[in-house]
Amino acid sequence: MRRTLPSTRDLCCFEAVVRNGSVTRAAQELNMTQSAVSRRVSFLEGMLGQKLFIRERQKVIPTLAAQEYAENLHQLINGIEVATTRILTHGRKGGALVLACLPTFGSRWLVPRLNGFLDSNPGIDINLVSKISRFSFEGEGPHAAIYFGAGDWPGAEMRYLMDETVVPVAAPSLIGSRPLADATGLANMTLIQHTTRPTLWRDWLDFAGVPSVNGTVGPKFEYYALVIEAAVAGIGVALLPEFLVRRELKSGLLLRAVELPMRCHEAYYYVFPRKFAENPNVACFGTWLKHEIDTFVKLGDPAAVDSGS
Repeated sequence: MRRTLPSTRDLCCFEAVVRNGSVTRAAQELNMTQSAVSRRVSFLEGMLGQKLFIRERQKVIPTLAAQEYAENLHQLINGIEVATTRILTHGRKGGALVLACLPTFGSRWLVPRLNGFLDSNPGIDINLVSKISRFSFEGEGPHAAIYFGAGDWPGAEMRYLMDETVVPVAAPSLIGSRPLADATGLANMTLIQHTTRPTLWRDWLDFAGVPSVNGTVGPKFEYYALVIEAAVAGIGVALLPEFLVRRELKSGLLLRAVELPMRCHEAYYYVFPRKFAENPNVACFGTWLKHEIDTFVKLGDPAAVDSGS
């Protein structure tokens, strides 16, 4: 037995207490008693030779070292859960399919359609995890991913899904009841930025023929859900795929600021490591996903694609 390898139960209890900020909530999550969780944390503190929490009345506050330790453990525990799911479902259709998905694509496009897949495949349980950028399948464990970007991912199979077109949108309180006459009207407006697509505004401004407008300045948000809310609140103009804000455009919460859509160079892909090429769950979901997207593109606007992150 490795002397520096704590009990996994002790580690799970500690990580749950830090993540929940409470022994009570951690105990409920783990289906244990509060005293049992507290004992496990005490065992871990004894092994490490240091206190992991500052205890103030009914509160437990992790030390800085404990907070960092818990963050590392969270990734490791998730990896163990994914690895266990894989072996439980290896070689057979059914069980869990761990799918990495762009968060807004997941909430606005995939989830509303997902019941169709689940009804047709009752033995497969979808486990969605949010990823907004490329990651390592080896290190993080999903079976497959819905990805937006360039068509190259070393060590992985990439199946093209669809293209994306973006258009500037803004609240009526910012631009009035109709689009601006042309893109030069954006010169004195706040441009809302998406941190994972830092050159998008600059690319669109070049496309619109107004490269003199600074496309890199403005409030920055990591998720498109926040970009949408910022635009609805009138903070500035957002550059978004039309499908992503179809509800807001239909309701009048947002308007097209400039009628000049731009097709992006990157696209959507279904991605999975080559070792899962014969995985029946990966293949089944990929077939269903491609059919759903082809139907969407055929019946809707193929340019109105959700950027998803």
